[in-house]
Amino acid sequence: MVAQSKVDLYWIPLGAGAGGTLVRWSGRIYEAFAATSGRRPRLDLYHSALVVSLNGTANAVEMAPVWAKTGDRGVVAEGAVGHQLLGRSRLFRYEVRSWPGGSIPDAAAAVDVVTVSTDAHIAYRVLDLVPDVPMVVWGRDEQRTGEMWNSNSLVSWLLVNAGVDMTEMEPPPGGRAPGWDAGVIAAQRNIG
Repeated sequence: MVAQSKVDLYWIPLGAGAGGTLVRWSGRIYEAFAATSGRRPRLDLYHSALVVSLNGTANAVEMAPVWAKTGDRGVVAEGAVGHQLLGRSRLFRYEVRSWPGGSIPDAAAAVDVVTVSTDAHIAYRVLDLVPDVPMVVWGRDEQRTGEMWNSNSLVSWLLVNAGVDMTEMEPPPGGRAPGWDAGVIAAQRNIG
Protein backbone atom coordinates (compact mmCIF):
# COMPACT_ATOMS: atom_id res chain seq x y z
CA MET A 1 0.00 0.00 0.00
CA VAL A 2 1.39 3.40 -1.04
CA ALA A 3 1.03 6.24 1.47
CA GLN A 4 -0.86 9.25 0.15
CA SER A 5 1.06 12.45 -0.47
CA LYS A 6 -0.75 15.66 0.35
CA VAL A 7 -0.39 19.24 1.45
CA ASP A 8 -2.90 20.41 4.06
CA LEU A 9 -3.46 24.10 4.80
CA TYR A 10 -4.63 24.89 8.35
CA TRP A 11 -6.61 28.07 9.01
CA ILE A 12 -6.15 28.82 12.71
CA PRO A 13 -7.70 31.78 14.59
CA LEU A 14 -5.02 34.30 15.50
CA GLY A 15 -3.94 33.76 19.10
CA ALA A 16 -5.42 30.27 19.45
CA GLY A 17 -3.75 27.82 21.77
CA ALA A 18 -1.84 28.17 25.02
CA GLY A 19 -0.25 31.57 25.60
CA GLY A 20 -2.09 33.26 22.75
CA THR A 21 -3.83 35.94 24.79
CA LEU A 22 -1.40 38.75 23.90
CA VAL A 23 -1.43 37.79 20.21
CA ARG A 24 -5.23 37.56 20.18
CA TRP A 25 -5.73 40.99 21.79
CA SER A 26 -3.06 42.76 19.73
CA GLY A 27 -4.67 41.22 16.62
CA ARG A 28 -8.07 42.56 17.64
CA ILE A 29 -6.64 46.05 18.13
CA TYR A 30 -4.84 45.83 14.77
CA GLU A 31 -8.03 44.68 13.02
CA ALA A 32 -10.09 47.45 14.66
CA PHE A 33 -7.72 50.08 13.24
CA ALA A 34 -7.49 48.36 9.84
CA ALA A 35 -11.28 48.04 9.57
CA THR A 36 -11.85 51.66 10.59
CA SER A 37 -9.26 53.02 8.15
CA GLY A 38 -10.57 50.75 5.39
CA ARG A 39 -14.19 51.64 6.15
CA ARG A 40 -15.22 48.02 6.39
CA PRO A 41 -16.54 45.71 9.09
CA ARG A 42 -14.13 43.95 11.44
CA LEU A 43 -13.22 40.42 10.39
CA ASP A 44 -11.82 37.41 12.20
CA LEU A 45 -8.05 37.11 11.76
CA TYR A 46 -6.35 33.84 10.84
CA HIS A 47 -2.84 32.56 10.64
CA SER A 48 -1.95 29.60 8.51
CA ALA A 49 0.34 26.60 8.70
CA LEU A 50 1.00 23.53 6.56
CA VAL A 51 1.21 19.81 7.16
CA VAL A 52 2.91 18.03 4.26
CA SER A 53 2.42 14.26 4.22
CA LEU A 54 5.00 12.16 2.35
CA ASN A 55 5.80 8.46 2.60
CA GLY A 56 3.59 8.10 5.67
CA THR A 57 5.26 10.94 7.57
CA ALA A 58 3.60 14.26 8.41
CA ASN A 59 5.93 17.25 8.11
CA ALA A 60 4.82 20.39 9.98
CA VAL A 61 5.70 23.75 8.41
CA GLU A 62 5.02 26.98 10.30
CA MET A 63 6.34 30.29 11.54
CA ALA A 64 6.26 31.04 15.27
CA PRO A 65 7.96 33.20 17.91
CA VAL A 66 11.37 31.95 19.05
CA TRP A 67 10.27 32.22 22.68
CA ALA A 68 7.38 29.79 22.04
CA LYS A 69 9.63 26.76 22.36
CA THR A 70 8.04 23.33 22.11
CA GLY A 71 10.97 20.89 22.26
CA ASP A 72 12.24 19.57 18.94
CA ARG A 73 10.65 21.84 16.37
CA GLY A 74 12.78 21.65 13.21
CA VAL A 75 14.03 25.24 13.13
CA VAL A 76 15.22 26.10 9.63
CA ALA A 77 15.86 29.84 10.06
CA GLU A 78 15.24 32.82 12.33
CA GLY A 79 14.30 36.42 11.62
CA ALA A 80 13.55 39.68 13.42
CA VAL A 81 10.12 40.90 14.53
CA GLY A 82 9.18 44.57 14.11
CA HIS A 83 12.66 45.93 13.36
CA GLN A 84 16.07 44.45 12.62
CA LEU A 85 17.54 45.96 15.82
CA LEU A 86 14.76 44.50 17.98
CA GLY A 87 15.66 41.10 16.57
CA ARG A 88 18.76 41.06 18.77
CA SER A 89 16.46 40.04 21.61
CA ARG A 90 14.82 36.58 21.65
CA LEU A 91 11.56 38.35 22.50
CA PHE A 92 11.56 39.89 19.02
CA ARG A 93 12.54 36.93 16.87
CA TYR A 94 10.57 34.40 14.86
CA GLU A 95 11.56 31.05 13.50
CA VAL A 96 10.56 29.06 10.46
CA ARG A 97 9.98 25.43 11.39
CA SER A 98 9.87 22.33 9.19
CA TRP A 99 10.26 18.90 10.65
CA PRO A 100 9.26 15.31 9.94
CA GLY A 101 6.89 13.92 12.54
CA GLY A 102 6.23 17.43 13.81
CA SER A 103 2.91 18.96 14.64
CA ILE A 104 1.29 22.37 14.69
CA PRO A 105 0.79 23.21 18.40
CA ASP A 106 -2.57 24.95 17.89
CA ALA A 107 -3.83 22.68 15.07
CA ALA A 108 -6.76 21.51 17.20
CA ALA A 109 -8.10 25.09 17.10
CA ALA A 110 -8.15 25.19 13.27
CA VAL A 111 -11.55 26.19 11.90
CA ASP A 112 -10.73 24.73 8.50
CA VAL A 113 -8.19 22.34 7.02
CA VAL A 114 -7.95 22.35 3.23
CA THR A 115 -6.06 19.77 1.20
CA VAL A 116 -4.45 22.01 -1.42
CA SER A 117 -2.64 19.22 -3.29
CA THR A 118 -2.34 15.44 -3.43
CA ASP A 119 0.56 15.62 -5.91
CA ALA A 120 3.78 14.12 -4.47
CA HIS A 121 5.89 16.45 -6.63
CA ILE A 122 4.22 19.52 -5.09
CA ALA A 123 4.56 18.08 -1.57
CA TYR A 124 8.29 17.51 -2.08
CA ARG A 125 8.64 20.96 -3.63
CA VAL A 126 7.00 22.68 -0.63
CA LEU A 127 9.47 21.03 1.74
CA ASP A 128 12.45 21.74 -0.53
CA LEU A 129 11.51 25.44 -0.64
CA VAL A 130 11.32 26.05 3.11
CA PRO A 131 15.03 26.98 3.52
CA ASP A 132 14.68 29.46 0.63
CA VAL A 133 11.81 31.51 2.08
CA PRO A 134 12.69 35.22 2.42
CA MET A 135 13.75 35.97 5.99
CA VAL A 136 12.54 39.54 6.14
CA VAL A 137 11.37 41.41 9.23
CA TRP A 138 8.04 40.06 10.51
CA GLY A 139 5.34 42.73 10.61
CA ARG A 140 7.02 44.98 8.03
CA ASP A 141 6.64 45.45 4.30
CA GLU A 142 10.31 45.30 3.34
CA GLN A 143 9.47 43.75 -0.03
CA ARG A 144 7.05 46.54 -0.93
CA THR A 145 4.08 44.26 -1.55
CA GLY A 146 1.53 46.46 0.25
CA GLU A 147 1.26 44.03 3.19
CA MET A 148 3.34 43.00 6.18
CA TRP A 149 5.31 39.74 6.20
CA ASN A 150 4.17 37.04 8.65
CA SER A 151 3.17 33.35 8.92
CA ASN A 152 0.56 33.75 6.19
CA SER A 153 3.23 35.16 3.87
CA LEU A 154 5.43 32.12 4.49
CA VAL A 155 2.61 29.71 3.64
CA SER A 156 1.39 31.51 0.51
CA TRP A 157 5.00 32.01 -0.72
CA LEU A 158 5.65 28.27 -0.39
CA LEU A 159 2.41 27.28 -2.12
CA VAL A 160 2.84 29.64 -5.08
CA ASN A 161 6.48 28.63 -5.62
CA ALA A 162 5.55 24.94 -5.38
CA GLY A 163 2.99 25.36 -8.16
CA VAL A 164 -0.29 25.20 -6.21
CA ASP A 165 -3.28 26.81 -7.94
CA MET A 166 -4.13 29.77 -5.70
CA THR A 167 -7.10 31.21 -7.63
CA GLU A 168 -9.77 30.15 -5.14
CA MET A 169 -7.70 29.96 -1.98
CA GLU A 170 -8.90 32.25 0.79
CA PRO A 171 -9.44 32.24 4.54
CA PRO A 172 -12.70 31.00 6.07
CA PRO A 173 -15.83 33.13 5.47
CA GLY A 174 -15.92 36.29 7.58
CA GLY A 175 -12.18 36.24 8.04
CA ARG A 176 -8.97 37.50 6.56
CA ALA A 177 -5.33 36.51 6.64
CA PRO A 178 -3.09 39.59 6.81
CA GLY A 179 0.18 38.99 5.00
CA TRP A 180 -1.21 36.35 2.63
CA ASP A 181 -0.94 38.61 -0.42
CA ALA A 182 2.62 39.60 0.55
CA GLY A 183 3.72 36.00 0.09
CA VAL A 184 1.81 35.61 -3.17
CA ILE A 185 3.27 38.80 -4.65
CA ALA A 186 6.83 38.00 -3.51
CA ALA A 187 6.58 34.50 -4.98
CA GLN A 188 5.18 35.75 -8.28
CA ARG A 189 8.11 38.15 -8.55
CA ASN A 190 10.44 35.22 -7.84
CA ILE A 191 8.82 33.11 -10.57
CA GLY A 192 8.40 35.91 -13.07
